[in-house]
Amino acid sequence: MWLTIIVFIAVLSILVFAHELGHFWTARRFGVKAEEFGFGFPPRLGGVYKNKAGKWKFVWGTKKVEDAIETVYSLNWLPLGGFVKIKGEQGDHKEENDSFASQAIWKRCIILTAGVVMNLVLAAVFLAVGFWLGLPQSLDSIDDRAQISEQNIQIMQVLSDSPAEIADLQLGDIVISINDEKFTTTEDVQNFVATKERQELTYEILRGEETLALNIIPEYREDTGQAGIGVAIAETGLVSYPWYWAIWEGIKATVFMTWYIILAFFNLFKDLIIGQGAGIEVSGPVGIAVITGRFARLGFVYLLQFTALLSINLAIINYLPFPALDGGRVLFLIIEKIRGKAVPEKVEAIFHNLGFALLMILVLIVTFRDVIKFF
Repeated sequence: MWLTIIVFIAVLSILVFAHELGHFWTARRFGVKAEEFGFGFPPRLGGVYKNKAGKWKFVWGTKKVEDAIETVYSLNWLPLGGFVKIKGEQGDHKEENDSFASQAIWKRCIILTAGVVMNLVLAAVFLAVGFWLGLPQSLDSIDDRAQISEQNIQIMQVLSDSPAEIADLQLGDIVISINDEKFTTTEDVQNFVATKERQELTYEILRGEETLALNIIPEYREDTGQAGIGVAIAETGLVSYPWYWAIWEGIKATVFMTWYIILAFFNLFKDLIIGQGAGIEVSGPVGIAVITGRFARLGFVYLLQFTALLSINLAIINYLPFPALDGGRVLFLIIEKIRGKAVPEKVEAIFHNLGFALLMILVLIVTFRDVIKFF
């Protein structure tokens, strides 16, 4: 439990901090003042800044800083990522050159987009490091340059209400043997299980460093037309490349994963609009924390791969054209460009506040479902 909480906080902090770093760096590059750049969320524990005399000073607690000529770099009490406070981001200080509100529309779009780009870059870096160390991959179509080790039969998906889920078989589990019989291909496993309908099978499973024995009874599955336990399996192994190829593979994997996730979101919204319901599982903070803990127990490279996936998801969600998100703010800038004048600040603020409230309600609903599902 504590491992899950600590790892989840660490992963979330890295992703959010990188996102805010993107906003901070581009704002500074365009000459926009970042009033504060903090690690963690307020209240502030302390911070350093350069005063009007050009000297570095330290400030304790939440005391207001009035003599800073540059950014206050702060450490805050809530260790969840970070934040950046950009001058004029709420539409004020339009008359000052170092204000966000006084910048050209294209500059403001880039500053707002930079956090999303940073999350994609972070994902590419994590995947590149993973491919250098050796990432778990399906062996269906592996490049000849790859080095493969630790080949296994691995659980890639567990269907809801299936014998596998009831027996607590989990994503990432490695099948060592079934009834003491070992297998080298997924086809051999499927053929073996297909002949054992309603017969109890003992699965020897490797989960992280723990070996488990799970008793599962296959049932007839309409989706396959034969007996099964309700899982998708694949032949996997640790795939590694020399560092110079690992960089390219990390970039390529990020592009492909981003495209597939965008398609998944498109299908999700399409199904909701036409009234078919969500065709995929949606997890909130609790669900993501539980899954993060599972990957952490599988090993460092598994966690690295999952963190990259989370980073891409964060980037895509943040750029949706929805009020309160970066994409929603960019949408208002596009409207400003088309109209030739900005949307009134009060109107935009109402939309962002309503969007934020709806997001919080959605998070609460999904979190409630996660609590019921996992606990």
